[in-house]
Amino acid sequence: MRNKKNVDLLLMGLTWTFAALTLTALLFIIFHVLVNGIPYLTPSLFALTYTTQNVSMFPSIVSTILMVLLTLAMAVPLGIFTSIYLVEYVKSDNKLKVFIRAAAEMLAGIPSVVYGLFGLLMFVEFLGLGWSLIAGALTLAVMVLPIVIRTTEEALKSVSGGYREGGYALGAGKLRVVFRIVLPSAIPGILAGVILAIGRIIGETAALVFTAGTVPQIPDSLGSSVRTLSVHMWALSGEAHHTGEAYATAVILLLIVLVINTASAVIAKLLTKGKA
Repeated sequence: MRNKKNVDLLLMGLTWTFAALTLTALLFIIFHVLVNGIPYLTPSLFALTYTTQNVSMFPSIVSTILMVLLTLAMAVPLGIFTSIYLVEYVKSDNKLKVFIRAAAEMLAGIPSVVYGLFGLLMFVEFLGLGWSLIAGALTLAVMVLPIVIRTTEEALKSVSGGYREGGYALGAGKLRVVFRIVLPSAIPGILAGVILAIGRIIGETAALVFTAGTVPQIPDSLGSSVRTLSVHMWALSGEAHHTGEAYATAVILLLIVLVINTASAVIAKLLTKGKA
């Protein structure tokens, strides 16, 4: 009994220790970025037009927002419908289901630079889209699709089977039960996957350098070459005279991620209350 208690105390101590180390590392990164970036947040960094003097990040902010929206518009519906098919319509031993899951897990482990090379060969050159907003969004959609599929699948599985049985008992068909009962109940879990996908999109650099380009301009069409905030920060960090502006870009990235996470948490909470 004493040995078991000692083991429990040891495991608890290790848990708290590693949790504290993780929190400390996170706080150090945030503090380091804020201290080095806030002094360089000047009005010129938010000018409408980028020049080599002001190195404005405003075109990159617009490009980042458009890239996120366009990527999610392609990846989220496809990922959700794929997950619905896997969970609600296919048996667990189905060969197609096994293949799709294996493919999703394999895609999730591929380095982003490989996605960039794929996007360069497929979308930029083969399809003739060039370095453009649409080529970058298509590449990122393929990249985040496994995240959306896996998180949505787990969210659908977590919905109580009683909900489904209750719907069938009331005479509802399979499609109505899935889209009127199961899917709304799984929305908080699906939103968690969308948040992860947004974080991957916002922080991606290598894949976009190969597909979307590095032109710091506000896009006027889907075929325009763009520079997202992460690419903008990468480009500035390579220039000795603009290291401070790169840190300032990192500050804006942190704020955008914070706003997105907060908004998603609020939406999930409201949806959960509405469901209740």
